[in-house]
Amino acid sequence: MPEIHPTSIVSKDAQIADDVVIGPFCIVEGDVKIDSGTKLLSHVVVYDGARIGKNNKIFPGAVIAAVPQDLKFNNEYTEVFIGDNNTIREAVTISRATAATKKTLVGNNCLLMAYVHVAHDCVVGNNCILANSVELAGHVYVEDYVIIGGLTGIHQFTSIGQHSMIGACSKIVKDIPPYTLFSGNPINYEGLNIIGLRRRGFSSESINSLKEAYNILYSPFYNTTQAIEKIKIEVKQTNEVKNLLTFIEKSRRGISK
Repeated sequence: MPEIHPTSIVSKDAQIADDVVIGPFCIVEGDVKIDSGTKLLSHVVVYDGARIGKNNKIFPGAVIAAVPQDLKFNNEYTEVFIGDNNTIREAVTISRATAATKKTLVGNNCLLMAYVHVAHDCVVGNNCILANSVELAGHVYVEDYVIIGGLTGIHQFTSIGQHSMIGACSKIVKDIPPYTLFSGNPINYEGLNIIGLRRRGFSSESINSLKEAYNILYSPFYNTTQAIEKIKIEVKQTNEVKNLLTFIEKSRRGISK
């Protein structure tokens, strides 16, 4: 049976794995699933619609699957899915989705530091780090291996490309292309995330191709459309360059420059 502190209120209808630990003063509603190895330390609230995977550690004051802060929400059935091996620190809030997508998603092996907010319909990929007080508005898409510095605000419908790193106190209102470093308010392109790419085993060939592509993309002599065509013709089409081009072509808000 799960280890449930006597001060916690846990619905008999919640589906909780036998080795889950629920500390003091937690509330877990009925339409909730919590998988093996997950721990709720104390004062955690898990509302209906939460689907929490294996080996997560959720710190005091976190609120999972509260209804979205969206005036259009009409109590429709939506969910929050949290994967495996995540650390969710103090006072993190992860909202249920709206009818637009029906799912708010957090992947595997993520660290969400204190006071992070993941709003309705967001997708946070795998192996991401969101530092203290990072605020994601609705429908934000964070790809894998993204690091976002503390006190950063991200506008709704913005996408953050894989393997990118964003400095603290940044303001993001347009998409951040993959493999890059950005920071500031207004946001400023600072080059490739070279250290991160090398740590994750990217080859010199891949990094050099990305350098060529980004030199064209951020050249003052080309607009984005011209840069894309030039990259297709002049730069070796590694997987990373193809990912960059696909990201730009799918951009919902345009890319940060």
